[in-house]
Amino acid sequence: MDSPQRIAYILQVHKNADQINTFIKQLIKGNQADVYVHIDKKSYDELKDKIIKNKNVYILDTSIDCIWGDFSQVETTLILLKKVIKSGVKYDFVCLRSGQDLVVKEGFHDFLAENKDSIFLALKDVTKFNLGLMHMNWPKVTRKRYGILHPIRIYRRLIQSLYRSGINLYPNKNTFPKKFQFYVGSQWFTIPMEVALYIIDFIDDNEWYYHYFQDTMCPDEWFFQTLIMNSPYKSNVITNNNLLFLIWGKKFGETNSPIYLTMNNVEQIENSNQFFGRKFDESIDKEVVSYFSEKTVATVSSKETQLKGLTI
Repeated sequence: MDSPQRIAYILQVHKNADQINTFIKQLIKGNQADVYVHIDKKSYDELKDKIIKNKNVYILDTSIDCIWGDFSQVETTLILLKKVIKSGVKYDFVCLRSGQDLVVKEGFHDFLAENKDSIFLALKDVTKFNLGLMHMNWPKVTRKRYGILHPIRIYRRLIQSLYRSGINLYPNKNTFPKKFQFYVGSQWFTIPMEVALYIIDFIDDNEWYYHYFQDTMCPDEWFFQTLIMNSPYKSNVITNNNLLFLIWGKKFGETNSPIYLTMNNVEQIENSNQFFGRKFDESIDKEVVSYFSEKTVATVSSKETQLKGLTI
């Protein structure tokens, strides 16, 4: 088997310092990885001195106010990617995760050694309904998370309904080339370092791409997916797997968010054969956080679980 891969984990975090540290310890054990941490501006002062001090952990001085549905999510990921590249370290992969993830299965680094050129993304079909998120310049006030019956959330539904009827109240004034096709999917990814370099070089050389997404809705689910799927690396994309287990909410008001995982979900998590789980919260179920933190780390080899059941 090839030697385990050196990985740059880039984390977007906003709460629960102890849980973040638990996840980081899972990632850096074995000294085969570095972790780059962006703390949401709203939590920066609270968390900056509580993140574990380690030679493999880098906390960014730059802090953005990360808002759901807003371009700030993309900006945060770009800042993290640039920090990784600026380090000069020859990483094999870059893996984007949140502070509410955990390693739930061992052997991740060895798995990547066997899939060196693969890009792990989760993609969905693009429809006219969600294309409205990209074909409009949404007012800033609409690009935030609101409660189920909040007037702005109702207004968003009206805007989308009108779009589906052929009326675009806020057309995107930026030009998007016809040769490019839109793709949408999960924010979280694992990509070879070569692809990370390509992303930053492409944006530096094509400012139109950056500007097009700035006032769109939920661009973090489109920006990197569209760029990669229109790149020379498209054939390397594993489109049905971002190596992350989660359960989407089914109750009214929860359908666009993953539910919190608890000890009741352990069997599902382990049977999924994914390497990471999302989302955990120690204030909701500390036992499940302890369960996986004591059981798994990213770098340990596990021949029995490396490829078993993984559909790639």
